[in-house]
Parts: sequence; C-alpha cells; structure tokens
Amino acid sequence: MSMWIQAQQLQGDALHQMQALYGQHFPIEVRHYLAQWIESQLWDSVELGNPAEEAKAKHLLDNLVAELQKKAQVQGGEDGFLLKIKLGHYANQLKSTYDRCPLELVRCIKHILCSEQRLVQEASNANCISGGQAIDSLSQRHQQINQAFEELRLATQETENELRKLQHSQEYFIIQYQENLRLQAQLSSLNSLPPTERTQRETTLQSKRATVEAWLAREASTLQKYRLDLSEQHQKTLALLRKQQTLILDEELIQWKRRQQLAGNGGPHEGGLDILQSWCEKLADLIWTNRQQIRRCEHLTQQLPLPGPMEDLLNKLNTDITDIISALVTSTFIIEKQPPQVLRTHTKFAATVRLLVGGKLNVHMNPPQVKAVIVSEQQAKALLKNESTHSESSGEILNNNCVMEYHQATSTLSANFRNMSLKRIKRSDRRGAESVTEEKFTVLFESQFSIGSNELVFHVKTLSLPVVVIVHGSQDNNATATVLWDNAFAEPGRVPFIVPDKVLWTQLCEALDMKYKAEMHSGRGLSENNLVFLAQKAFTSTSNNQEEYRNMTISWAQFNRESLPGRNFTFWQWFDGVMELMKKHLKPHWNDGAILGFVNKQQAQDMLMSKPNGTFLLRFSDSEIGGITIAWVAENPNKAGERLVWNLLPYTSKDFSIRSLADRISDLNHLLFLYPDRPKDEVFAKYYTPPLSKAVDGYVKPQIKQVVPEFTTPNPEPSGTTPTFMDQSASPSVVNPNTFPVYHAMVSGLSPRDRVRSLVIWEGLCVELLLLRIERSLKRWLEHLIRMPPGPLPGGTPC
Repeated sequence: MSMWIQAQQLQGDALHQMQALYGQHFPIEVRHYLAQWIESQLWDSVELGNPAEEAKAKHLLDNLVAELQKKAQVQGGEDGFLLKIKLGHYANQLKSTYDRCPLELVRCIKHILCSEQRLVQEASNANCISGGQAIDSLSQRHQQINQAFEELRLATQETENELRKLQHSQEYFIIQYQENLRLQAQLSSLNSLPPTERTQRETTLQSKRATVEAWLAREASTLQKYRLDLSEQHQKTLALLRKQQTLILDEELIQWKRRQQLAGNGGPHEGGLDILQSWCEKLADLIWTNRQQIRRCEHLTQQLPLPGPMEDLLNKLNTDITDIISALVTSTFIIEKQPPQVLRTHTKFAATVRLLVGGKLNVHMNPPQVKAVIVSEQQAKALLKNESTHSESSGEILNNNCVMEYHQATSTLSANFRNMSLKRIKRSDRRGAESVTEEKFTVLFESQFSIGSNELVFHVKTLSLPVVVIVHGSQDNNATATVLWDNAFAEPGRVPFIVPDKVLWTQLCEALDMKYKAEMHSGRGLSENNLVFLAQKAFTSTSNNQEEYRNMTISWAQFNRESLPGRNFTFWQWFDGVMELMKKHLKPHWNDGAILGFVNKQQAQDMLMSKPNGTFLLRFSDSEIGGITIAWVAENPNKAGERLVWNLLPYTSKDFSIRSLADRISDLNHLLFLYPDRPKDEVFAKYYTPPLSKAVDGYVKPQIKQVVPEFTTPNPEPSGTTPTFMDQSASPSVVNPNTFPVYHAMVSGLSPRDRVRSLVIWEGLCVELLLLRIERSLKRWLEHLIRMPPGPLPGGTPC
C-alpha cells in the first residue's frame, strides 16, 4: 500500500498535521495526483548540503513539472476542465518557485514524505496498542512522550481556564470596589443635607456599604485562594514540563548525538531530526504559553495587590520558566552535519548547524548569524566551565560566518557552511609520547539572538565532535585511529575529550566490526574466527580459544602507538591497510565470500594440506601493510611425491591498479579450486577482463599476464582463434623459460620467492621485450661480422 493511501486514512490531530504540511510551497493536489511518481523517485540520493547536486535536483524538478503537465493534458469532461487548468497552474507555480533553487524542492518533498511516514507509523502504533498487539521499545517510548504532551496540553488548557476565571472575578471585584468608593463618597457628601434627610440616607448608604465591604472581604480571600491555587497548578505544570524536557533533551537528543558519533565509525545513520524537532517545538509552545500565563498573573497581581506570598511565588515561577526555556533553546542549537573529524589544512569542508525551536519562537524573523572557530581541547574544557575564552581560537577558518536561513517547507532554521577551509592551526605542547595525530580539536559554533520582542537574549554555543588536524595525507591513518577510538568509547557528558586508555577487547571488536562493514558496504562483517585472528595479532598470542580474550583489555598504546613485535607498524595500521586494500580493489570478492583474509601462514598450510593439489586461498599478509597473498598446495617441482604449500609475494593496491585479482588468478593455471572446493572460474569468471579485440589497422595491443616460473604450463588458445599477444607468440604467462636465455640466467639461482617478485616486477616493466630486443641486436651484429670478408675491420682494426 502506498504511503499516500495510508496518509489519507489518518484521523483527528494526525490528519490536521498532515494537511498542514502542504500549502503554496507544495499544493496537496500535486501530492494526490502524482502520488505514485513522487514516491518512486530517489529523493534521498540528493545531498542537500552539496551545491554540486543542484543539477540532479533540477532534473527532478523538470520531471515533476513534466509529469504534472502530462497529468493535466489527460483530464477531460466537465469536471476535468477545471482540474486541467488547476494542475497547469501548479506546474507553472512550482517551476517559477524552485527553478533557481531546485534543492529547496527536494528538501520540501523529503520533509513531507518523512513526516507522512512518521504520522502513519504513529497511527499504526496507536492501533496496535488498542488491538492489544506488542510494539517495540522505541514505539513505546514515543507513545509515552506523546501521552505526556497530551497531559501537558490539558494541564495548560486548565490553567488557562482558571486564569480567565480569576481575571473575570478580579474585574468584578474591582467594579464592586469602585462601587464601595462611590458609596463612601456619597456618605461624605451627606453633611450638606438637612438632618432628617441625612439620617435616613446615611442609614441606607451605610447598610449598602457594609454589605459591599463584607462581600469585598470575602471576595479578596477568594481571589487570593484562586491565585494560590493557580500558582500551585503552574508549579505542577512546570514540573511536568521539566520532566518532559529532560526526557527529550537528556535522553532522546543525547541518544541522537551518540548515534551521530557512532555513524562516524560506520554505525547506522543517526536518523532524521524531524521527530525531535516536532517534540522540541511542542515543548517551546507549551513553555511559552505557560510563561505568558505567569506574566498575566503578575499583571493581575500588580493591578490588584493583596496581602500574601503571591509576589514571591510569581517571581519564583517566572525564574523557573525562564530557566526551562533557556535550557531548551541552548540545548536545541545542534550540529546537524558534523565537519570531517580528520580535517586537513587548506581543504574545503562543510557543516550544518540547526536550531530546532527556531521556527516556533520566530527567531527567523531576525535571522541570527553563526560563527565557527576551531578551539583546542583545553579551550573546550574552559568553555564548558563557563570560563572566559572570548576571541580565543587555535587556528583560522576561512568562510566561517553564515546567516541562518528559514526553510518554510520544512519549518527548519539552519546555517549551512559550505566552503569553510582551515588556513592554519596552532598546536599545543604535547604530552609524553602523544603525536600530532593524537591531538584533538573541536569546531565551536556560536550565535546570539533574542525572542519575545527582545525579552530574552540568548548566546548559544555548540561543539563539534573531536577533530584531528593533519597537514599531509600520510597522517590520515593515525588520525583515523584517534577518531575511531574517541567515537567508540566516549561517554556522554564527559569532560572534553577524555576517553579510557584501556577498553575490553570485546568492545574494540564491536568498533572494528562496525567500521569494517561500513567500509565494505556489506552485511558481512568480521566473524568469530576473524576476531580470534585479530586477537592473536594484537596480544601476540597463539590461542584459538575466543573465551580467553573475552575479558582481556587492550590499551591505546597497543592499538596504535606501539609497533607489533618484529614489525615497523602498529595493529591499527595493519588493519586499516587491509580495509583500504579491500575498499579500493577487493570489495566484491569479500562480499562474495571468496576471501578468507584473516588467516596466518601456518593456518593456511594446515587448511590446504588436506585438499587436492591446485586448491588455493586468499589471506592478508602478516608482514606488509595492505597486502594480500595467494597460498596454494602443489607438488614440489624439485622433489617428486612431496606436496608443499606455496605463498606468492603479497599483492598491494599498486599491483591491482595494473591487473585485477580475478585476472591474476585466471593467469595462474595451476590454481584450480578456491578453498575448500569451489572451481575458480565459478567464483571469479564474472570479474575477468573480456578478451582483447582483433587487430585493427595492422596493430594489436599487448597484454600483461602473470607468470610463476615453477608452475608455468601451456594454456592453449581456443580453436579457430588467433592469439592476440605481441608477435603472435606464446603468452608471457605460459612461455618456456628457455625462450629468454638472458632473462633466465639473471634469475637462476634465486629462491622461488625472489623469482616471483622479480618476474612480476619485470613483467610489469616489460623487461622481457627489452631483453629480447637486445638479444636480437647482438645476433644481428654477430651475423654481420660473419658475413664480412676476411681482412681488417673498418678503421684499420685487424679481424
């Protein structure tokens, strides 16, 4: 069932909220008549903060207008005539509105679809509750929040009604008080009357005055009780507001920020802010309404002072409500899109900040300016302690000022920094073994604005996630390690930017698995066997028992400060090298399950020795960063009847930029089965490079192929075809070593490992052709000498 069909079934408040999504910016008729087309478009593929995406957004706008015009043309009949005119008008209206800013159309439609989905989901959850069906904890929490909002709405409405009653009672009290003053004035004027008449009228007036004064005394007591009761009701409402605000800001918003931080490690996307914004806007609305009620109570008290504690109570209520709204405003100034956490100087970067209550509090009527500065860890600590750090920064950011913009379609107030660049950075004195890639900074965003006709002025600040500044790409690896450790193990509410020096191995496994799956864009993460292999590497252990590592801890130094035993790189540098290699060249093979990867040399030998000759597997190199090797089992060419496991020198990204893994495996005819028993063509054939085309204009294109001399076997061409290699001779991958005596002599006497290294390198440099050319030149010179007649050579040299 389409989302629009479900949205049309909404009722009550949900239906009103859905209808409020539409207007002149996007008519509901367009949504109705193009429902299927709208829901089938890839709106989420457009990155709103990227100006380069404007062409894609323009294409969507043009298609939308075209679909609308097409829909208008097919309308017929008496009723269709008016609809045809209306749809044509909407097409022109959308074209003129969004032609210069097509990204705003995408933003508008994404907001509408997301809001509809939320409303439909909430309605569905409510139906599940009424039907007695179970719902998940997230829906339950949202339901509790919505129920609390309903209680607050009713409580606020009740205090509004009581306030009106109080106002009416006070107005009547003032009228009666004026009546009492009038009677008193009349009594004072009786002295000028004759005694008889004065006595008669004085008795009547004094009786009326006594009655009025008695009523005023009773009513003053009643008014004071009304005021005290209303003050008590406001106290209860403020307590509910504070509880609801704590739930939303200290739990829901903090959880969103935590998800945003984990997303930096490859975790699931933090989710949209629309639900949070709707809650914060409801809070702002309720808080502001209660604040206005309290202000009206103050006015009534000033208008009619009565003895009692009301003035102190109202002062406290006013202070409390101001604190609540201040906490709401300052906490909802957030970073929607974080700056890159590994930040390179002189490189453009972007960020987006958003005020979740900006639209509700009319902040956009006078759009505030936001400024971004980079500060050190120590400066960030001082900021959170409210110590003065005015004008202090640790560097210079270009294009660091931006005015907040209000997007009417989504009711969002945000500032999009699109072209910031870090011009320079000022580093602090480092502690002990700390390197520059362990030093953390943060981008501070700050702004100032007022609400309520300048009644309240706010200076808001928010800090980005920790940023590591680098000046060269070679530092990226270590900087990423610092960011990963911080994102994974930071605790909410910490002092910037403290993280534990040691964590449980299982915690690090979760972080590595999350990062690996994100880099591979795959659900296939790190298996238990993979994690055991990593534990062996990290702890220099040989145990295969996963339980032994469960309660072990790993320190930051073990992770990325101390080199692995016998190596010149750290555990993280090795792991990151594997991810880079896989991400750039081998991702499809990992997702196919073709690469075991996390297997050491001894394990590979044990696994392969029980398999037939020609069985091979792919494992990551222990000795080289970002290397992968092929291990296979075969007969020992130098000793009949002996089987050995062979390992090729590791391939790196540079090798795969010359020839892909699948093609290299295809070249090696002695590789038959991928461990445990899958024919290699069944696994890799879909990745083979297609054969070269026939010669064109007498030219043929040479082809590089991989050769392992000890395992070179003939690879006949398919019948009826002509080889496409140079000189139509045998492929270099299957050539007999005696074909090139010079080359053979140069590599003879070296180990198979060195011969593989030499051949691969020489082959890539086309050394074989060069040596062949030299050899032919020598032969021609020798033949020339043989043909020469006896006698001295030219120049007088005797032969």
